[in-house]
Amino acid sequence: MDDNTTVFCQGARHHMERFMEICLLLLLYQETSHGYTLAERLNSFGFSKEELNMGSLYRTLRKMEKDALVTSCWEEGKQGPRKRVYQITIAGKRNLENWIEVLKRRRERISKLINYYKKTTGK
Repeated sequence: MDDNTTVFCQGARHHMERFMEICLLLLLYQETSHGYTLAERLNSFGFSKEELNMGSLYRTLRKMEKDALVTSCWEEGKQGPRKRVYQITIAGKRNLENWIEVLKRRRERISKLINYYKKTTGK
């Protein structure tokens, strides 16, 4: 990336954390889970193991718990130590539904922008 792109995209990290939050809500909507399993399942949304920081994942989960979107409890491990297990709340489900509607509208706008760019530049 050139300097202009770097400056322009500085907010991208924040947006990816928000996107991760939405993905986590959907995964927890499907089933209760612990952090390591959630990290593995995030790859289905395009998060690679290399770019996924476990510290960031757990910070996001703690923030979501503080915001009452998820709850957690300790569960005895079948093999090994206890694990913190996360579950979506009713507020988390409502938040997920709201985000999906926002993303649908954004997808339409982004598609229009990309199509307009293609027509304008021929790329």
